[in-house]
Amino acid sequence: MKEEAAERRMSSILEKIIEPKKQFAAGIRPFDNVALRAMIIPLLIEQLLQVVVGLADTLMVSYAGEATVSGVSLDTMIYTIFIYLFTAVATGGAVVVSQYLGSKERENADLAASQIFHINAALSLICTILMLLLGNAILSGLYGSVEPTVMDACRIYLRIVILSFPANAVYNAGAALYRSMGKTRTTMFVSIAMNLINVAGNAIGVFVLHAGAAGVAWPTTISWYFAAVVMTVLCLNEKNDVCLRVGKALRFHKEMAWRILKIAVPGGIENGLFQLAKVVLGSLIATLGTAQIAANGIGQTIWSFAALVSVAMSPVYITVVGQCMGARDADAADYYMRKLTRLTVLLAVLWNAAVILFLPVILPLYDITAETKRLVFLIVVIHNLFAGIVQPFSMPLAAGLRAAGDVKFAMYSAIFCTVVLRTALSFVLALWLHLGVVGIALAMGIDWTVKAALDLLRYRGGKWRGMKVI
Repeated sequence: MKEEAAERRMSSILEKIIEPKKQFAAGIRPFDNVALRAMIIPLLIEQLLQVVVGLADTLMVSYAGEATVSGVSLDTMIYTIFIYLFTAVATGGAVVVSQYLGSKERENADLAASQIFHINAALSLICTILMLLLGNAILSGLYGSVEPTVMDACRIYLRIVILSFPANAVYNAGAALYRSMGKTRTTMFVSIAMNLINVAGNAIGVFVLHAGAAGVAWPTTISWYFAAVVMTVLCLNEKNDVCLRVGKALRFHKEMAWRILKIAVPGGIENGLFQLAKVVLGSLIATLGTAQIAANGIGQTIWSFAALVSVAMSPVYITVVGQCMGARDADAADYYMRKLTRLTVLLAVLWNAAVILFLPVILPLYDITAETKRLVFLIVVIHNLFAGIVQPFSMPLAAGLRAAGDVKFAMYSAIFCTVVLRTALSFVLALWLHLGVVGIALAMGIDWTVKAALDLLRYRGGKWRGMKVI
């Protein structure tokens, strides 16, 4: 199979990069190179598939016109706020489950896993109802100045994808549970199946039914429900190191839920404000004209390629550091944070360089104007330079700090860098200096640079070693 061949090639590369297993006075650390490769390779493949599908979505919808591309890209900024909320709960739960696995407390691990599903399901239903009632008003308030055709695409797409919130929340809960066990191969295969459904549905919706934004939105929603059902069934398997207990998932367990929310709420605030800042910037971009809106939407899809390594490595930090801290072995957590960071930086530099080299091949695939292509090229190059050198310190390393329980610092640094610094600089560079979306890309890179410096200082200070989650 192509997936197995890709895994073998990636395994060979990582074998050369990851240093041999190290032995300490207390014995060999719980994650040797074989265990790390088994987690990292499927995550990289899974993320690659997701961004390829995102690229395919954007390519296909581009043939429905730039107004549709613009509408879907503006909508995605709102939609992603809620996805980040569900992901934050799942990530908070994964930290707690990982620490219980490290401390060999199976019963508490099962309870924590079940509460992830309970909290995410309840949260997603509330968000679905609110957005069905207020979605159109929010779009009018944020993007009232866009062209009517762009607004029509916004309303159609958002109305449909809102229905996927419960499925997305449940899938994220199940995927986080499997990743906390280190079983990333399973989530990879579920993701492959989900993405195949999405791509096939998009092709039918756009080219056969000519449904525009709806032709992309419905396949997305259907694929999420498929993945949610599969992950829920898998999580019920009692042979796993940790599993979903239906009885425990139906009841709200205050003490365990609070443990999860202590990790999840700061992460949710951080991610929510991050995406909210993007929505505010989206309203700024909406005033720059259709070409700049379309360039930003396409650029974000290609940016997903650039961020692949950092996004894929973050769950590895959570699993490894979380289990080490659960076993009360801060030295092991420190060792793996340094080891994983070295690996992340190397892979990120190589990967982002490759994306830039292939950019002249990717851009002609889009049915857009020459001016839009020029803007996409500029913002992608700027983004990738920062993503290769700086982002590994501002995203995966921060995940390691969260896994140790140091969540408030990560939240405060993100609020300052993203909400204050990036937003302010975006308006200065985009409007006052007339750089448009290029200025917004530069502001994002500066945001990452400052946050990376703050996270490195926090890690070197060592305060995270004394944090307690369980």
